Amino acid sequence: MTSAFMTQARNAKDAAAVLRRADRAVKDAALHAMAARLREGVDAVLVANAADVDRGRAAGMSRALVDRLTLDAARVEAMAVGLEELAALPDPIGEVIRGWVNPQGLRIEQVRVPMGVIGIVYEARPNVTADAAGICLKAGSAALLRGSSSALESNRAVMAALRRGAVDAGLPADVVNLVEGGHDVTDEMMHARGLVDLLIPRGGAGLIQAVVTGSSVPVIETGVGNCHLVIDADADLDMAIAIALNAKTQRPSVCNALETVLVHAGVADVAVPRLVEAMTAAGVTVHGDPASVALDERVVPAEPDEYDAEYLSLDLALKVVGSLEEAIDHIGRYGSGHSEAIITRSLASAELFTASVDAAAVLVNASSRFVDGGQFGFGAEIGISTQKLHARGPMGLVEMTSTTYRILGDGQTRS
Repeated sequence: MTSAFMTQARNAKDAAAVLRRADRAVKDAALHAMAARLREGVDAVLVANAADVDRGRAAGMSRALVDRLTLDAARVEAMAVGLEELAALPDPIGEVIRGWVNPQGLRIEQVRVPMGVIGIVYEARPNVTADAAGICLKAGSAALLRGSSSALESNRAVMAALRRGAVDAGLPADVVNLVEGGHDVTDEMMHARGLVDLLIPRGGAGLIQAVVTGSSVPVIETGVGNCHLVIDADADLDMAIAIALNAKTQRPSVCNALETVLVHAGVADVAVPRLVEAMTAAGVTVHGDPASVALDERVVPAEPDEYDAEYLSLDLALKVVGSLEEAIDHIGRYGSGHSEAIITRSLASAELFTASVDAAAVLVNASSRFVDGGQFGFGAEIGISTQKLHARGPMGLVEMTSTTYRILGDGQTRS
């Protein structure tokens, strides 16, 4: 018996074939229509979201997850604007990446083409439904979106608007799809080779590892963000405190938020009290090693595992290091390969840091909060890839495409 998901996946594959032939004008018209339908349906989306949020709070959902789940009129408007911004971006499909003529006179071109059907598994963020659907559509691929049960009503309302927008532009509704069901459906997605061309998990470490290790469909790994900031011996401390505050507090529940500060021992006696003062005033609890505890009594002694993972809350890990090399080694041990930053006025330190740290993004004198597809000018993004194959860093339109070789001849045969 064919499952509901397999029927949905086959319908998405058929829709992807139609979308593959659509030109930019049709895709952009669909994105604008989706935005219009979201604005038209904002009240229904907010009512549905309120039900999800109430249910989440009653179930004891953490403050960070409630923040990710919650929509308001401004966030829905941002979703609509994101779709319109995607429409304004160049269409990657058909772009000739490189081309040459071989000795036999064949014109060989490497050209961007759609993936086909992209499956995305994500947690508790209904804005991802619009972002992911829009990116996949603009990149010429149908989308199978598996949101979490905690955002089910929100995702249903958002998806209904998006599908109406696709139809308004003359595309099949099945170019965008909400996948519903339990873990068995996620397992079906992970093994739907031939129907799903690419699978992207976006969420916590447990979800990501389950998909990466259990999928027979090709996966792009989006990683958690255990992000570090190094305050070098030659740092501008005013700049360091301002950037640390922004990276930690501007939105602490997201993957590019700051989680650990490493302070060079040469400036720790001044930098640590200033940092702790600023963080405490902002409502952040600082958890530190013995050296930082000794420098400021407001620092809470860190547990041994507190450097291992994200807080996703108003908490910050702190450690005093004896050298920049020690800071780099610490990042190599505990970092998640997402975003790592240094504050320094030393060109030598900046060059050593950027050459030595292995991460999707390495920043000098800037907040990790800039590691975002929108901030990079990509429009909406699927997530931040922390793996090293095909796509790394913010995944926008280009990262959602594949390539084909187009070979133009004039009757050549191989001898």
